[in-house]
Amino acid sequence: MSVLKGIENKIFSLKDLKTKIDFWKKNGEKIVFTNGCFDIIHNGHIECLSKASEQGTKLVVALNSDTSVKKLKGNDRPILDQKNRSMVLASLAFVDAVILFNEQTPINLIGEILPNVLVKGDDYAIKNVVGHDIVQKNGGKVVLIPLVKGISSTKIINDLNKSS
Repeated sequence: MSVLKGIENKIFSLKDLKTKIDFWKKNGEKIVFTNGCFDIIHNGHIECLSKASEQGTKLVVALNSDTSVKKLKGNDRPILDQKNRSMVLASLAFVDAVILFNEQTPINLIGEILPNVLVKGDDYAIKNVVGHDIVQKNGGKVVLIPLVKGISSTKIINDLNKSS
């Protein structure tokens, strides 16, 4: 299999992801779930995602679709479309699966997948992390990862707009 095909195979539909997660769980894998827009991948994303991957053995990244990003961030976003963002995420060695979602939150995905660990940045309180109750009720845990200070996709875009 080509490297590119291997990357593309890490981007899943819900049906296929559920099958893959069932397989992983039967084999004793610990499923970690996180989500975001990941509009312009930067060092902050890499650090948070790599630390998230260390919380288990398989990292699933739920990616806001273009429609979802527009609802959250405005009509000028995303900068990169969902195909580009999916491919960049799937190319990361520590990401095992990428799935798109259209809603503003991944609550439905979390309920379907039932990860062992739910990860978000420490700009959230655990009680405000979407799906924390589902994960904890099913014996999982919620982990907050320290964010890299001073960097975000929005800040990068704003800085570019100021300089032009």
